[in-house]
Amino acid sequence: MHHSVGCQPPINPTEQYISLNRRGVTTSRSDRNIAQIWRQFPVCVYTSPMMVSFSRLLERSSVFAAFLRQKDWSSKFTTVKCSSTKAEPLLHRMEYQDAVCTLNTLQTNACALEQVRRERGHPQLQLQAMRGFLERAGLVVEELDHLNIIHVTGTKGKGSTCAFTEQILRSYGFRTGFYSSPHLVQVRERIRINGKPIGKELFTKYFWQVYGRLYETKDTHGGSMPAYFRFLTILAFHIFLQEKVDLAVIEVGIGGAYDCTNIIRRPWVCGIASLGIDHTSILGDTIEKIAWQKGGIFKPGVPAFTVKQPDSPMVVLKERAKEIGCPLWVCPELEEYPADSGPLRLGLAGHHQRSNASLALQLSHSWLQRRCLPDQSIPSPAGESKGVSPAAAFQPSPIMAKGLEETEWPGRTQTLKHGPVTYFLDGAHTTRSMLACVSWFSEVASQHERTTGGPVVRVLLFNATGERDSAAMLKLLVPCHFDFAVFCPNITEAIASCNADQQNFNVSVENMLTRCLDNQRSWRLLNGQEEKPGDQLLISRNVLPLVAAECCSKTLVFPCILSALQWLSQGRDSVLAHPDKRVIPVKPSVTAKAAPLRDATGIHVLVAGSLHLVGGVLKHLDPSFAS
Repeated sequence: MHHSVGCQPPINPTEQYISLNRRGVTTSRSDRNIAQIWRQFPVCVYTSPMMVSFSRLLERSSVFAAFLRQKDWSSKFTTVKCSSTKAEPLLHRMEYQDAVCTLNTLQTNACALEQVRRERGHPQLQLQAMRGFLERAGLVVEELDHLNIIHVTGTKGKGSTCAFTEQILRSYGFRTGFYSSPHLVQVRERIRINGKPIGKELFTKYFWQVYGRLYETKDTHGGSMPAYFRFLTILAFHIFLQEKVDLAVIEVGIGGAYDCTNIIRRPWVCGIASLGIDHTSILGDTIEKIAWQKGGIFKPGVPAFTVKQPDSPMVVLKERAKEIGCPLWVCPELEEYPADSGPLRLGLAGHHQRSNASLALQLSHSWLQRRCLPDQSIPSPAGESKGVSPAAAFQPSPIMAKGLEETEWPGRTQTLKHGPVTYFLDGAHTTRSMLACVSWFSEVASQHERTTGGPVVRVLLFNATGERDSAAMLKLLVPCHFDFAVFCPNITEAIASCNADQQNFNVSVENMLTRCLDNQRSWRLLNGQEEKPGDQLLISRNVLPLVAAECCSKTLVFPCILSALQWLSQGRDSVLAHPDKRVIPVKPSVTAKAAPLRDATGIHVLVAGSLHLVGGVLKHLDPSFAS
């Protein structure tokens, strides 16, 4: 039910910010600063009886912590152990959202932050700490050997490579586990069994098993708990062992050498996708330093494959392989594989996916050889004197070809058509991946435009996070000739909902909104537009407006993903116009600027810059993701 604008009191953004700061979630500046930033956004957001404030959501996340603080928590909490016959009543009361809210507390865990500070100068301590957490959770590193792991790293394409590989081996009938990051809508997407995210019931069951063991040993280990990604990695290993998968495809989080997934001792095969510059504060500021980190997943005697890389990082990879004692091959181009039924077809769009598919073929082929021919020795690469030896371009089996064609990996070069509005989604978040995104979008959008039969308006929906160079990525997008550029933070709705899966406590709301305004300024400068101070839209009391300089009416900033989608679709997307969706009103002058969107035959929207942004968009556009 939608309430009229005059009936509901407006949200006070300052109160929201104070509520967050009281819980130590954000780094506080003055209340006035956050209020000033919020005043630069155009939506009027009103509360309703069904909406939940940030403070209530955060209170929900402390439900389990409050339970543990009871005097008799120790005796009760030990029942969470999976071996206990008394565990079921307690576990039954713990719901999926309780698990996710508790998981989110690990994002800002004080001990975890202290771990990061302590380990920053001694990265080797990260794996030592990971081993300790693993043992506290009831696992030993040797058990991971039974998962028959395929370990994959890279800067761009490692997730797609894993998706291709998992689909190929699942097509052979093997029971697969797949661990990836980040998630788009729900955290359980990160842990998949046979290609599907683990169900809420199983996630909840296994979550409390692992969390319980770690929590009850906390006091004897200095109060330490694993940080968010470490915990999920341990949880994934636990789930894959409990669910008895035939193999596990494990995507590295960041880097390789000191990533917590590198606790793996004996993978069956390793892969390195395309290398580039990213996470420089952790991995180093040159591609050679980054290559050294990525090569850290090599293991003695374990075959490894890489896509073609620039000369300097390829030299580093070869040296790392030689130092570790790992046979390394470079994958051929996809066109080099002989195929009886014509060129191999891929389920993922974009020319850049072809190198990922080739790497996946080599990884799955190597895994199948070991599975089916366990006594066969691994041949040494030829040509030690120069470069890295080429891998053989074998003939893919019909099952392999089928696996490549049926691979799905949402949020990467994905197209969704909703009536006259077509969304092109790609989580590109580096300059190199943005180049590939621009190439894909230009080709696919042009094909759609030729069949539209009338004028098409192009809209960019963009956000970037962390240390990434927004201006460099935006510069690559200028040749796409967007009619509108829309910016918003990775906040799905202006009011926090009960969907805790997409909460990020590591970045303040203030910083997210400021970043959007910076991105808007960069876009204006790249398009030769100058800012004029004082050209903000004047707003009435109790409204959260947007900065929309009158000299540049085609760049807009919204405070959340839903408000941006509603404005750019102008009621022409039936999913967004559904009665269940709250309509976030905007100032009439902002609505007037959208006339081209209402009049166009088609609206083409490119969503890029952040996988988290893409995930937030999918949450609103594809109801199946929310369920």
